[in-house]
Amino acid sequence: MSVPYETAAYEPAESPESPEEHLARLLGRALNSFELPDEVMRRLDCALVYDSSLHSAHHSAGLHRETYRHTWLLADGSAVTLWELAYNTTPGGSSEHEVYTDEEELQTATSRLGLPPEAPELELSAPTWLWAIPTPRHVFASGDSADHARRLLRRAENPDHPDARTAALLATATAHEITQAFGRPGRAGRSGLSYALYEHAFLLPDGSEVSLWEVEHTATPDGRHMCEVYMSERAARSAMERRAARQG
Repeated sequence: MSVPYETAAYEPAESPESPEEHLARLLGRALNSFELPDEVMRRLDCALVYDSSLHSAHHSAGLHRETYRHTWLLADGSAVTLWELAYNTTPGGSSEHEVYTDEEELQTATSRLGLPPEAPELELSAPTWLWAIPTPRHVFASGDSADHARRLLRRAENPDHPDARTAALLATATAHEITQAFGRPGRAGRSGLSYALYEHAFLLPDGSEVSLWEVEHTATPDGRHMCEVYMSERAARSAMERRAARQG
């Protein structure tokens, strides 16, 4: 049986928002939130977890535009994505926010701003280059990383968990980092399901990195916590969606 994690061991210094809190904050700052379809809002009532990422940005002569993608996993295994546009209308002015249900609407709204069109990568002017340089993918901390990998794999209850070859490789790990990859667990309606996705990144002696993706959830017949471990983020997210669909 899996043992639930101590929350403090996994959450960053500032506790992330729940799916409901994140949605409320997004809608609270969006000027056009009242235009969102009622059907979309009803579906978001069943959100289990969320993920947010910067999609594109442009900064020039005191004007800026950023677009963000916010995705929620629902109790029925489906997902809802909202697109956020943040911009200012005068050089150095404060940001205004709008939210849209699809990327085409987002691009139409962006074209009205008079800045260069959307692009999937950041387009930043020279003064902003320094702060835009990405930080390292992982910040490893030394410790008993091999033992951490062993305990993680021992908790895995899914039959397709990483094999003995992976376990032997991680037995040589010299450092590791744990990050919460998909928001904070939430509870949806009467089902009371909770999900969390963690990335366990390991540094090997030759400088290479290996990541295991852990799904912790309560989508079990008796509602107990269960741990599943996968070799890729895609496999882990697919497992979350399958579990949610069966419990929906």
